[in-house]
Amino acid sequence: MKEIFLPLKVSATGLEAQKIRLNVIASNLANINSTRTPEGGPYRRKDVIFMTYIYDHISQGVDVYRIIEDQRPFRLVYEPSHPDADSKGYVRYPNVNPMEEMINLISASRAYEANLTMINSYKDMFMRTIDILRV
Repeated sequence: MKEIFLPLKVSATGLEAQKIRLNVIASNLANINSTRTPEGGPYRRKDVIFMTYIYDHISQGVDVYRIIEDQRPFRLVYEPSHPDADSKGYVRYPNVNPMEEMINLISASRAYEANLTMINSYKDMFMRTIDILRV
């Protein structure tokens, strides 16, 4: 009987994973100009790595494997009056590309919506099945 709810569990894992991805993207966008962090230096862009796992021989769930820091170089901007400028007048800004983050945001939102749509569709089919069995 518990397998009847398996599709809901699979989609719920997708919802949770995409929620975490959305939070990471929001953090990246919020820190786009952060030149100082508690760790020292500018904010470093973060990204989410997913992993799948098997519920049964057919269904797979998804989970966040880990959140990694993007190792691409920081943006260098010549601003000699900035308090974080180096001896040559350059400031290291985070390696966050707003266009890339917006594309990731749209992708994560659509994946979240797709999982939510699947849950609602499954719920509707389940309720219709119960209605048919009552007759």
